[in-house]
Amino acid sequence: MGAKLFFYYSAMNAGKSTTLLQADFNYREQGMKTMLFTPSLDDRAGRSGVIQSRIGIQANATVFDKEDDLFLEIRRGHMEGKVSCVLIDEAQFLSQKQVLQLTAVCDRLDIPVLCYGIRTDFLGEPFEGSKYLLSWAEELIEIKTVCKSGKKATMNARLDADNNRVLSGEQVSIGLNYEAMSRKAFDLPSVSPAGWTVPDDLN
Repeated sequence: MGAKLFFYYSAMNAGKSTTLLQADFNYREQGMKTMLFTPSLDDRAGRSGVIQSRIGIQANATVFDKEDDLFLEIRRGHMEGKVSCVLIDEAQFLSQKQVLQLTAVCDRLDIPVLCYGIRTDFLGEPFEGSKYLLSWAEELIEIKTVCKSGKKATMNARLDADNNRVLSGEQVSIGLNYEAMSRKAFDLPSVSPAGWTVPDDLN
């Protein structure tokens, strides 16, 4: 059986980084070498190159930008000593080309790749990396979390410092507050740029 590409996805604050770090620990506990990656724009731990969970555990990771060739980076590390698993945090920030490179890591180097990220932004629009992971990964695993309404949270609302909803701005904005919501609580038709609204008689 060949190595697979996995995409673990969820809404914000569901424990993706915790799950990644636990998987990494499980490999290393068995004496296996892993490679961890995190995007350069994520400096929430005070500096880039650190994967940190909300419960306080963390690990150092290789930083990547959209221009980096992850296949070459992983192959280089594999030549220095067998890599048993590659783990990527905030995988929504991967480019299409980088997701393609990760499929080659599985298919040509026979190394499993575990990616962790969210599917959509604060307007309900898909991130580039997530779109291609959903299209090309063999294994799609949802990490579930709950909205304040009690329903399953699948969307990510952006909030300002006063916890007011933010409906404009760049797709990528590190450091703002986010809240996981159900699609109904998120009110997708009023937020989405798709250009359709619910008829007035149903509001």
